[in-house]
Amino acid sequence: MPGHPRSDLARLRVAITVFFALDGFIFAGWVVRIPAIKHQTGASASALGLALLGVSAGAVLTMTLTGRLCRRFGNHQVTVTCAVLLSLSVALPPLTHSALALGAVLVVFGSAYGSINVAFNSAAVDLVRALRRPIMPSFHAAFSLGGMAGAGLGGLVAGALSPTQHLLGLTVIGLIVTAVTGRTLLRLQPPEPPENTPGEAAAPRRLDRRTRGLVITFGLIALCTAYGEGALADWSALHLQQDLDAAAGAAAVGYSCFALAMTIGRLTGTRLLERLGRTRTMVFGGSTAAAGMLVGALAPSLWAAFLGFVITGLGLANLFPVAVERAGALTGPDGVAIASTLGYGGMLLGPPAIGFMADWFSLPAALTSVAALAATAALIAFLTRRATAP
Repeated sequence: MPGHPRSDLARLRVAITVFFALDGFIFAGWVVRIPAIKHQTGASASALGLALLGVSAGAVLTMTLTGRLCRRFGNHQVTVTCAVLLSLSVALPPLTHSALALGAVLVVFGSAYGSINVAFNSAAVDLVRALRRPIMPSFHAAFSLGGMAGAGLGGLVAGALSPTQHLLGLTVIGLIVTAVTGRTLLRLQPPEPPENTPGEAAAPRRLDRRTRGLVITFGLIALCTAYGEGALADWSALHLQQDLDAAAGAAAVGYSCFALAMTIGRLTGTRLLERLGRTRTMVFGGSTAAAGMLVGALAPSLWAAFLGFVITGLGLANLFPVAVERAGALTGPDGVAIASTLGYGGMLLGPPAIGFMADWFSLPAALTSVAALAATAALIAFLTRRATAP
């Protein structure tokens, strides 16, 4: 491409990948210190739950605004700015001493977290278009790997460092990484869309009624996927302990199997997309996840449940990245913001919905709703295959 030699595009891909990984690293580092911060603030379980909603509230409230900021100032500039804010805000939770104060600072942290997700996904969409390769899953794999590294580091230092020291260390790491990698991102201009050829997506267009409907369609697929991620994160261990009599350590392995399978699925996602295409990948992935979750929820043995979680992770792995990429390809940052907001809404909806259904029926029955929504995602992708084709 004129003005963007392959070497520049390669450096841009590395820089965007680093920001995805940094986001996962910082977020996971915060998550593993939640128990210590709960103790520090003296919050009850219900008060902590309300405070934690601050992350989600901040993210949902700012995602649409971030889409507009990206259009005005540029995806790269907004990504770097939000990385600085994310790095600074992660140090705030251990400085609080009440649930109310914790909730307030988590709104700030959630705003930075939601905003950077819109910004770097929008930057990734531009690069996917320029490279003409479906590499979006590789960025989300970096987020997953960053999360695994952040959680692992948090586990190692939990006994030696206080939450304040640990999270302040994440601030320093985040600012250093942003200073180094951000220079590359700011120096390189976003690649211009290539000339369209048959079978390729048109340049991003304005949000008319039909286009908004298509973006919402991809957002619903993202919602169905994120619902499953949120539900498994919060309920898989309890299901294994309560319904299959697993020990606490074995129960924790269940979610690890799911998360690792998602990471592997995303690392191999580009090859899968090149072989099957976006629509078939979403149909196949949703169907696979539905079958896997039925096994995970209803299996009579622990090992069968583990296998079900692995299959579910592999199936869900590429649905969210593809949905966000297609929404962004249609309308740029606005599409990314809408799909991300709906997806994040699914992650919010999953855990409480599972809780209510578990009270009404049983936890295994409630977890089958993950299978139902995965199948719904596959059905949406199949029924809209012509309308949403590039």
